Amino acid sequence: MKHFFVLISFIALTLAVPSCKGPSTKADAAALNDPEFLHRGIKRLNDVVIYEIFSPPVASRIYGYASLSAYEALRWTDTSYPSLAAQLKGFPEMPVPDPGKDYVFTVSAIKALFDITLRLTFTKDSSRVTMEALLKELKEKGIDEETYARSVAFGEAVAEAIWKRATSDNYKETRGMPRYTPSGQPGKWKNTPPDYLDAVEPFWTKMKPMVMDSSAQFRPVPPPPFNLNKGSDFYKELKEVIDSTRNLSEEQKNIARFWDDNAAAVTHVGHMMFANKKPSPGGHWMNITALACRKSGADMLRSAQAYALSAIAMYEAFISCWDEKYRSEYIRPVTAIHENLDKQWQPLLQTPPFPEYTSGHSVVSSSVATVLTRQFGDNFAFTDDYEMPYIGIQRSFPSFIKASEEACVSRLYGGIHFRSAIENGKMQGRSLGAFILERTRIK
Repeated sequence: MKHFFVLISFIALTLAVPSCKGPSTKADAAALNDPEFLHRGIKRLNDVVIYEIFSPPVASRIYGYASLSAYEALRWTDTSYPSLAAQLKGFPEMPVPDPGKDYVFTVSAIKALFDITLRLTFTKDSSRVTMEALLKELKEKGIDEETYARSVAFGEAVAEAIWKRATSDNYKETRGMPRYTPSGQPGKWKNTPPDYLDAVEPFWTKMKPMVMDSSAQFRPVPPPPFNLNKGSDFYKELKEVIDSTRNLSEEQKNIARFWDDNAAAVTHVGHMMFANKKPSPGGHWMNITALACRKSGADMLRSAQAYALSAIAMYEAFISCWDEKYRSEYIRPVTAIHENLDKQWQPLLQTPPFPEYTSGHSVVSSSVATVLTRQFGDNFAFTDDYEMPYIGIQRSFPSFIKASEEACVSRLYGGIHFRSAIENGKMQGRSLGAFILERTRIK
């Protein structure tokens, strides 16, 4: 009878072992599934995007493909998590692990993440060093050579599938399009001071969406007609910008600076000019996603899903927003004020080089905040310390929506957007975020 119970116990233990066994001990399993491996990988991606000063739309594309590749490789640790790529537009069928073979999908995810990062960025040496360090650290936790090689190969296969979509999204085609020339018509966008830079990504509307049916699907109502009569809606908004910026409290100034995120800003000191490397709006929200994952204790797979959905939301938001920007080609406050009211007026923030309507911060922040709220809850309080290394400011929020609302109004305090661009951009982003959640089945 004693031998019978031993036999039964042995059979039960054997049946409990999954088909993809991974590491040999529970301690190893916990170590290999530490979400900090993923957070460190995303941090390196964010650092590279800041260092290389990618424009906000281009940065969103990098975050989108890289984050999605990590998720698609990692989701096999729990097959109740669905493929996001299978629910998006234009992606090929994702690779499937060999049944009955051992994998460490953390290795696969890190490899996939960096394979895409290396293809979409230029600072390859530092990224490769980070990737190799993370993979070495994982391997040293007891992964045998065969399992390690198989896991690396699976990550490469996932990255290759994601890359096929990236090469057909019209990005390459938009690189060779004619230079954008402002129309010069009254009420239309002109290159803005102090550097009068060329318009950023005027053909971004031609990028293929991942979720939306078209770039114009969430087209907002038109902005107020350009009209300098004192009773017009345009004039009222113009005066609001002037009056607001002349009476800013220290709190409002801090809010504007905290959400500036202008990677194209140039500092002038006498005859000298230099660019301060700063994050884009997308990078700021990727960091908020990291904060939420860590505070909530999200495991690696849930964290990967959060990064992927946040990145997809911002990628779609930039396509939607830029579609309207270059349709309406609306004048910026600094141009309208200098030409019609006060040549000496200066905004608190430097105006980014693209048309006014709608506000990119408003669309992107509202879209990502909507997605994050679904994943982490309506009242997820957090302290955002992303700007501490840059301007020494951190801010606390009771929810993602409240954070996004502050990001929106910061553009008025900064003197770079009219009220209609902010409010209609907020509605545009929230509608888009809700649509993304409707179209994607998540765990």
